[in-house]
Amino acid sequence: MLNNILKKISELSIKSEHFNSYSNEQIKANWIGNNPSKIVDIESVEKNLGIKLPQDYKDFLLITNGFAATRNHTKPRFEAVENIDYLVNIDNFIVEIWNQEGLEDIGRELARSILIAGIEEEQYFLIIPPKSAEDSWKYWMFASWLPGELPYKNLLDYFKSTLESIEKEGYS
Repeated sequence: MLNNILKKISELSIKSEHFNSYSNEQIKANWIGNNPSKIVDIESVEKNLGIKLPQDYKDFLLITNGFAATRNHTKPRFEAVENIDYLVNIDNFIVEIWNQEGLEDIGRELARSILIAGIEEEQYFLIIPPKSAEDSWKYWMFASWLPGELPYKNLLDYFKSTLESIEKEGYS
């Protein structure tokens, strides 16, 4: 299902006159993703991060090791697995900003989060590890222009929402 959604997002994004930042190769292939990641590369990143990534994210990486930005770049570019890291290692300043009185809950979550989309962009997509075996991974869109986090149930939920937004904007 995720593969079909990513293909549809690619087709509509490339077809849209609103997007002119795709490469000739992406346009020709009608695909704004990358080649799939290798399991060995995913396992290497998991070892470096000291964590097992959520299965839906690993499934995404096995479809495409990164995915271009969509919707006039208000949706972040998903990074290749070798570029992901804890947010504190990429943008500690944002963690410090949100770790103030009254915002500590968000600050603590940001400090634990892994940035998988939006490096050097104004919006991020983060995955946040569960605190215990009973908890689930959290999936957040986070941007300076949002009043806090925008949570999603999972990665599929995020990409479904992205596709719905593109279709509503008349890119189909």
